[in-house]
Amino acid sequence: MDTHRFCCSICLNPLKDPVTTVCGHSYCKSCINTHWDNGEESGSYSCPQCRQTFTPRPVPVKNTMLADLLEELKKTGLQAAPADHCYAGPEHVACDVCTGRKRKSLKSCLNCLASYCEKHIQPHLQSPPLKRHKLVEPSEKLQENICSRHDEVMQMFCRTDQQCICYRCSVEEHKDHDTVSASAEWTERQRDLGLRRQTVQQRVQDTEKDVKLLQPEEEDVNGSADKAVEDSEEIFTELICLLEKRSSDVKQQIRSQQETEVSQVRELQERLEQEITELQRKDHELKQLSDTEDQHQFLYNYLSLSPLSESTHSSSIRIRPLRDFEDVTAAVAQVRGQLQDILSETKTEILQIVSQVDVLLPQPELETRADFLEYSRKITLDPYTAHKGLLLSEGNRKVKHMREGQSYSNHPNRFTVWDQVLSRESLTGRCYWEVEVEVKGGAGVHVAVTYKNISRAGVSSVFGNNDESWSLFCGGTIHDFNNNSIKTPVSRRRISRVGVYLDHSAGVLSYYSISDTMTLLHRVQTTFTQPLYAGLSVYPRSTAEFCKLK
Repeated sequence: MDTHRFCCSICLNPLKDPVTTVCGHSYCKSCINTHWDNGEESGSYSCPQCRQTFTPRPVPVKNTMLADLLEELKKTGLQAAPADHCYAGPEHVACDVCTGRKRKSLKSCLNCLASYCEKHIQPHLQSPPLKRHKLVEPSEKLQENICSRHDEVMQMFCRTDQQCICYRCSVEEHKDHDTVSASAEWTERQRDLGLRRQTVQQRVQDTEKDVKLLQPEEEDVNGSADKAVEDSEEIFTELICLLEKRSSDVKQQIRSQQETEVSQVRELQERLEQEITELQRKDHELKQLSDTEDQHQFLYNYLSLSPLSESTHSSSIRIRPLRDFEDVTAAVAQVRGQLQDILSETKTEILQIVSQVDVLLPQPELETRADFLEYSRKITLDPYTAHKGLLLSEGNRKVKHMREGQSYSNHPNRFTVWDQVLSRESLTGRCYWEVEVEVKGGAGVHVAVTYKNISRAGVSSVFGNNDESWSLFCGGTIHDFNNNSIKTPVSRRRISRVGVYLDHSAGVLSYYSISDTMTLLHRVQTTFTQPLYAGLSVYPRSTAEFCKLK
């Protein structure tokens, strides 16, 4: 028999002197009287279970049948209290309604700012008005949702001061600030958090691919080195009298280079595996925050998030074609017939070839803006490519959209349909530049790189609308990356300066938001088959300018 049916929903103990209200619910006589005593000031008395109100105060009637039944149950072993695991311990959130020993809370209510156990949560699950309340996982920090100044629930968020506020705060000390509802800010931050998680997850996938790519390299290096040692020893055996010392030198150098290469592979593998672990931990942390239903607690923890650290290695590992130790064998065979004449030069020649064995293509890591500025390029615009709706100024570094067309001469390189312009300079190797953008209204700017032979007319000439150009569209608070007519949203925050990094040979193109910090917006890994040119497309009421970096 379920003995909980014979427990008082106020004290959660077996009914003592059971009485029944007008609505038919039963309580301990002392419990319901105490409950109604607390309602004396308001003059309204309600049932704790169904919330039906009574005026004037009703007189509870003794439930004789229930009292007799309880006496019989006592004789058959009715438990006096629920099991210990139902009660709240130090690590639990206690029910705010329970008297005496409190039970564990099942849910917390953001409207009532209270936590309820399994029994006392029932009105929120049954009563239509209470069903509209926001229930979340039990929380001990509900009072942090109350404004200490006005003693009201903080349902607003001040973006200017980055804090939760109540409605009165929004019309008083924060009246001239950028304020929105807490739910609106929660929604936007959840969206931003989702983008962060995508970045973390993508980096995990990229790094896992790098680790797999490195796994066979150690075996290849060892196999090639072993074969080179074997072949070299066979040749040197024929010339043992003359080559004994040189054989020893070459063998030692090969082993040394082998050890160096294997050590580099193993060290990089270890660093990548450590980064995967850290990224997975960060992803778990972001997921926990993303699952937080309490908007105010979410925003409080969100603001304390540490920024995602930049990757400690390039976005992907590029393996240089293995320069086998077989070159050493060939070099030894070549000098065999000329031993007497070139004996003094063989050590230098052979050991130089050994030292050129290099499996991994090293790339210096760019971590700070100062690192990127080492590759800064001065870029100017080519007037012969500018659409007639664009005005160039500041030494052809700045472009502005004009209502009236400019008196440019006709030229085969000029854009004739879209308001676009290319740089004079071609871009190869490693290059970095920054563009200051100003966007008003619903206008925008495309910051692009493209091959020189991009079409000058038609839909296919739009930056990002073909496979010959890559473009970041900056439209106020909307920023999208475009390539081959595929649009990828990258940010929903206003950006005034864009940094562009190009590693042409490595096929890397990265866009950054530049402010006090340098934030990655989007990175592309591809293969560039021609020199690239910087491009700008400026819509009405917008301007763009290549910045002076040196």
